[in-house]
Amino acid sequence: MSWSRQIHLKSPAELQIMRAAGRINAEVLATVNELIKPGVSTADLNAAAEEVLRKHGCKSPFKGYGRPPFPTSITVSINQELVHGIPSKTRKLKAGDIVSIDCGTILDGFVADSAFTAGVGEISPEAHTLLEVTKGALYAAIEKMRVGNRTGDVSAAIQKYVESRGFFVTREYTGHGVGRRMHEEPQVPNYGKAGTGIPLKPGMTIAIEPMVLGGTAETRVLPDRWTVVSADGSLTAHFEHSIAVTEGDPLILTVP
Repeated sequence: MSWSRQIHLKSPAELQIMRAAGRINAEVLATVNELIKPGVSTADLNAAAEEVLRKHGCKSPFKGYGRPPFPTSITVSINQELVHGIPSKTRKLKAGDIVSIDCGTILDGFVADSAFTAGVGEISPEAHTLLEVTKGALYAAIEKMRVGNRTGDVSAAIQKYVESRGFFVTREYTGHGVGRRMHEEPQVPNYGKAGTGIPLKPGMTIAIEPMVLGGTAETRVLPDRWTVVSADGSLTAHFEHSIAVTEGDPLILTVP
């Protein structure tokens, strides 16, 4: 994974571009969410996402990223798959699944990045709680994205929210700066100590993404060299927004 070693503070004009990219990213995810039903293939979800991106003259930073190159514009991760699941024509959603969708959008040279997890039809109480906790952790972290705090305050908020409710956060995969590149500094893990890390300054833009597991913090990568799964096969969930630090409240860039 290639990281830019410098933290880039965004100007108001650059934040406007990122906000526009975020609105498009939100539209992509909303379109995909409408299609999440039993029998739909994960490739169908990717095709719908790409149609929205094309409509806006955009592309995803995911496609062609890394080694081996990621083949699609979104990731679709089901049940025990935490992140980076590869869409496929043969992989179809089933009732009771939970599915995580992650997408990025490049607009005028800037990236927006966000994700959500949803149930396919009726899901188990365990799965429902997992989704609620993961989403709650995201918003607990967003609340800490304020001048005067540090990245460790954001990380600690995620860890406390998740672990106090009996779930686990990944240690291997992190939130990250986002802007002209999909992955910029600083890295923002899903665990940490309050009062530590890099001070938050106006113009910093960070993709906050709690990745939560039901039975263990341990993960492994499948032979496709992309898909990350829980080591014990337990359910997982993933929510993400790109956030800008301002002089006042945190600005969520990836909402409609």
